[in-house]
Amino acid sequence: MRRTGASVGAFYLLLPEERLLRLVVIGGVPSRLAAPWARVPLSAPAPVADAVRDNRLVWVSRQEELARTYPRAAVALPYPLALAAVPVTGERRWGALLLLWPGTHPPRTTRRQRGNIALSSRRLARLLDEAVHAGRPVTPPEEPLVLAAETAARPPSPASQTALAAADFTERLPEGCCGLDLQGRITFLNARGAALLGRAADELLGTQPWLALPWLDDPVHEDRYRAALLSRRPVSFTACRPPDRWLDFRLYPDASGISVRITPAGTGMRPPANPATDTAPLPSTDREPGPDQPLPTPAPARAGQLYQLMHLAAALTEAVGVRDVVDMVADQIMPAFGAQGLVLSAAEAGRLRITGSRGYPPHVVERLDGLPLDTGFTPAGQALAGGVPAFFTHPEEMARIYPEAPLISGKQAWAFLPLVISGRPVGCCVLSYDRPRAFPAEERAVLTSLAGLIAQALDRARLYDAKHQLAHGLQQALLPHRLPAVTGLQVAARYLPATLGMDIGGDFYDLIRLDATTAAAVIGDVQGHNVAAAALMGQVRTAVHTHATAGATPDQVLTRTNRFLLDLDPGLFTTCLYVRIDLAGHRARLVSAGHPPPLVRPPGRRARPVDVTPGPVLGVDPRAAYPVTEIPLPAGAVLALYTDGLVESAGTDIEEAIAGLADHLSDAGEDDLDLLLESVLRRGRPADQRTDDIALLLLRPTPP
Repeated sequence: MRRTGASVGAFYLLLPEERLLRLVVIGGVPSRLAAPWARVPLSAPAPVADAVRDNRLVWVSRQEELARTYPRAAVALPYPLALAAVPVTGERRWGALLLLWPGTHPPRTTRRQRGNIALSSRRLARLLDEAVHAGRPVTPPEEPLVLAAETAARPPSPASQTALAAADFTERLPEGCCGLDLQGRITFLNARGAALLGRAADELLGTQPWLALPWLDDPVHEDRYRAALLSRRPVSFTACRPPDRWLDFRLYPDASGISVRITPAGTGMRPPANPATDTAPLPSTDREPGPDQPLPTPAPARAGQLYQLMHLAAALTEAVGVRDVVDMVADQIMPAFGAQGLVLSAAEAGRLRITGSRGYPPHVVERLDGLPLDTGFTPAGQALAGGVPAFFTHPEEMARIYPEAPLISGKQAWAFLPLVISGRPVGCCVLSYDRPRAFPAEERAVLTSLAGLIAQALDRARLYDAKHQLAHGLQQALLPHRLPAVTGLQVAARYLPATLGMDIGGDFYDLIRLDATTAAAVIGDVQGHNVAAAALMGQVRTAVHTHATAGATPDQVLTRTNRFLLDLDPGLFTTCLYVRIDLAGHRARLVSAGHPPPLVRPPGRRARPVDVTPGPVLGVDPRAAYPVTEIPLPAGAVLALYTDGLVESAGTDIEEAIAGLADHLSDAGEDDLDLLLESVLRRGRPADQRTDDIALLLLRPTPP
């Protein structure tokens, strides 16, 4: 932090077996402010995850860029700031270093600053490597270590004289002066400030003002402190000290803490103030309510909890399938509330089917799986029936009503959160703890709100999974289960579905044995990513197969299939490449309907795209013609047919991508066709980042 001038620094340790980044050290802010990011899955859309996954420096110059690039993080950090995340890599990938600067930081990093960031990363990696060599395993602590504020850089001075002079100076001022440390605790308060706040200074020292003074117990006030702490910019707000005393608070932060200036803002009616920082008065809770007075309303949630709730809500909106919801709850919600166990169940056919769990042995999960919705074995049934969460702080408390449940669970405290949507039970989420634990009212309120969000996410995810399984099953049924064996021809084929997005694709391939020395290969891509595309893909494949086996020439196969699609009028078009291979004559005849060109790798030579004259895509032009291109295909040559998902990506020139694929095919040099196919597929995007499906078909004639 000193070397780079950052106001906040943190180190995340990579746990490879869990594919998770754990926050282990933080400086410049309290660790509770980083609670939403204490555990970051390696696949998460987060700066530290991107830095480790892509092995690159991630730089975000301003809050607007953070909102565009990492909206989930921006929800919980709505302050002007800049940040950098850099991988820490030595003899292994150790994790990532995160640095934050105030919003006044220039939008670009200087060469010197980038060098300091890289140097800090290398030094940290070297220290971790040396620790392992010395026999000290690197493991994450239970709670992140917090670095103390730097004060050594300040010039030395006679401590006692300076302190007395400073105290005397503030006592002479007509306004209140208050000092906060980075944890938000009051470290200094002059007499005027104590008078304005209405409490003795010795009663407030060491406390956080929004906890010690009920009338400051508003999340907006705490948010102003968070804004000053993270942005390192002065902020202000106005608050009412009951019954009608308005006070202005101006916060001036630096790396060691925050100085607060307190001045009167008038009495009676609320004075004009900045609407962006103004707050509403809260009733005093200093006195016990009388017999005719209503009970005080529950204290509002802390600002940190509200931001954490928004962060978790944003995370749940990104969950697609049920497995995503389980992982999100386990990786984000469990650590946020300190839970050691999780059981997430979905309501299915009158029973609670466990969709995911953490912290329980298999025999416990098996015992709890499939309980009736109205079960009396655990509190889940009652929670679902009434729609009210149930909290148990100790095993004895649960054993009084459910005597067997604590023995089976093996835990010491539980939160049973019913997942209900419009009165319809969706499931139940159970958070459990290894030790007895109280659940404060604020935490219960946040968990209750989260239950509604989890219910929505789980219900949406189950609908997605059902839809995807139906469509994917249809597509798999329409693709060939195995390709026919053709004497004199080696074949390798693979279909990979998209892993990003809600739908399936219409890519297909086929191999057709025409006679003893002739075969046909076809590959195509139906427009769209839905059930209609998958169904049309099956019809196109059947039409091509029918015309090919009926003796049609290559151009006739596509012409007749085009006419068939026009008669169907599905509103979708299809690209297609058809190849007729003469194994005896070592020739191949190709026709294309707007499909990417195939690649050919002659024996002992480099691969190149085949110059096939394309015709229009199928299903558009009734007068379309499909010119035939003939090429030599000697024994040992490799012919590669593929769909656009293998070469197309945003911001990439398609011709350059095809040329790059040809270079890879040339350099791979695999004799085994299946190994060559795997090598080509590995060259594409990572498995968890495919936005389109891929079909790949490799053909190689063999010597007689």
